Amino acid sequence: MTTQKKRPVVIGVTGGSGSGKTTVSRKIFDQLSNYSIMILQMDSYYNDQANMSMDERARVNYDHPMAFDYDLLITQLKQLLDYQPIEKPVYDYNLLTRSHKTTRQDPREVIILEGILLLDDKRLRDLMDIKVFVDTDDDIRLIRRIERDMGERGRSLDSIIKQYLTTVKPMYHQFVEPTKRYADIIVPEGGENQVAIDLLTTKVRSILIKRGNKQIKNNFDSSI
Repeated sequence: MTTQKKRPVVIGVTGGSGSGKTTVSRKIFDQLSNYSIMILQMDSYYNDQANMSMDERARVNYDHPMAFDYDLLITQLKQLLDYQPIEKPVYDYNLLTRSHKTTRQDPREVIILEGILLLDDKRLRDLMDIKVFVDTDDDIRLIRRIERDMGERGRSLDSIIKQYLTTVKPMYHQFVEPTKRYADIIVPEGGENQVAIDLLTTKVRSILIKRGNKQIKNNFDSSI
């Protein structure tokens, strides 16, 4: 008689752009790096806009729920939950659309799902075991966004500030912040909140132990 493999644990980490959700996700990943774990970023699932001109792509509101392909994200997450590999889309920030390339992602026992509007879609919320909202002040998020977009994406200060004031901040208050009510845990200060991160990783270990993962239990017991 074969033992059916337990369903992977899904942790949703959301919050505004620059809130520190990526840092929180990475710290959870690092604390559980000895185990079967992965990060799946919602940014990979921006709509395919290959049929649009660059001017049209530049005018898209990328902080609106309609900018994302929820159907594909949910389909591929369900495949991972069934322990099936996926071909994850790759988003090209320079071309403002998907690359022709994809990345193979094998299933893991822990899936950290990270993105700004994860909790906006009930279908996606229902697939999560733990829902985390990273709550950070608007000014701090703007500073972090400037540093990231100038350093990593080659954008000018003027364009970053204009986009922030016209779409990022209004969309945060209209769509992102209201999803806080769906969160199981609200983490102030992002990646600096080590207490919250330690509590989250302890909870994940506890879930895995209850689901019969002996490796997790042995490693956890030896660390006490």
